Amino acid sequence: MGGAKIFNYKYLTREHLKGFDNYKYSAIDTSPLSQYVMHPFWNTVVKFIPKWIAPNLLTFAGFLCMVASVILLLVYDYHCYASGGPPGYKRMEGDEIPRWVFTACGVLLFLAYNLDGIDGKQARRIGVSGPLGEMFDHGLDSYIVFFIPFCLFSVVGRDEFSVSAFRGYLAVTSVVLNFYVSHWEKYNTGTLYLPWGYDLSMWVSSIFFLIAGTRGAEVYKFYLFGEVTFTQGLEVAIHATGLFTTLPIAIYNVYLSYKNRSGKMYSFLEMLRPLFSILVLTTIITVWAIKSPNDIVEYDPRTFLLLFGTLFSNIASRLIVAEMSDQRCDLVTWLLWPLLAGVSLSLWLPAAELVVLYTFMPLSILAHVCTICRG
Repeated sequence: MGGAKIFNYKYLTREHLKGFDNYKYSAIDTSPLSQYVMHPFWNTVVKFIPKWIAPNLLTFAGFLCMVASVILLLVYDYHCYASGGPPGYKRMEGDEIPRWVFTACGVLLFLAYNLDGIDGKQARRIGVSGPLGEMFDHGLDSYIVFFIPFCLFSVVGRDEFSVSAFRGYLAVTSVVLNFYVSHWEKYNTGTLYLPWGYDLSMWVSSIFFLIAGTRGAEVYKFYLFGEVTFTQGLEVAIHATGLFTTLPIAIYNVYLSYKNRSGKMYSFLEMLRPLFSILVLTTIITVWAIKSPNDIVEYDPRTFLLLFGTLFSNIASRLIVAEMSDQRCDLVTWLLWPLLAGVSLSLWLPAAELVVLYTFMPLSILAHVCTICRG
């Protein structure tokens, strides 16, 4: 794993690898659902897993479950129309997503969640737990946390009972930022505080799919009160979770680490350093969505979101490497420079916008995957 490079850019340096030697896992999980239900369940299940199965294999199997869900919905509902399209959209025969697809997504999501919970226990059980396995686990988690709302798009659709694709993008952004904030918190405190909402959201999302699989996505098309739809209420809940729980708690924990001198005790600017890349990413992507001459987020939300999710995962993975190796986080990840150039070209030359999107999205995936694999 030494000195991995892609396009002559080092991902893991000698300093990173040296920092791993001194790394000790520290996490606090106070969720009642996790403590009293999931951990006892995982402790029991792991006893039936052969010891020759590597923990990373379980981690990767869980990731593949989510990839399978993504592929299913890309095939059966690429434009997010099957559960209801935009005004003027006329459903054609065969447009509806088969209910078994929703059921499969619910089962695959819940399986991915459990494999993610079991892999660490398997590592400790066979005595191979270490920083590289944890880095692999959290790195894949940074993609999975995006895949979940990406897949849920097909349940809510894009009709009058849903929200616009742009507001859907904002909801996805809110979800992934919760993950990022938790790791920014760990970068400064040295401890990963697992939010209560993680386990609950995995259960709720799985049930969300399973209900759609048994009763159809139409079950969610109703008004909560007045003209406020169920999806709009869900949208508010997603944003509120981050703004009123995850973010303030993370800030408070970082404050306590400085007050008690129990954290990394970085300077103020160093404390904020991991936020620059994610701020630049969300700013560029959001400006592109708003100013797009071809309304690109509405035209192809799947590709647009997949580009955003891939770049987010790359930035989050780099933060995870930095926090675990006790090294400085990147100020601005290099992939954001070609993104900025591509978006600038799109806004200046509208005819090139789709070419930029469909070229940069697969290249960003290739760059991210190669970086991780060579790491």
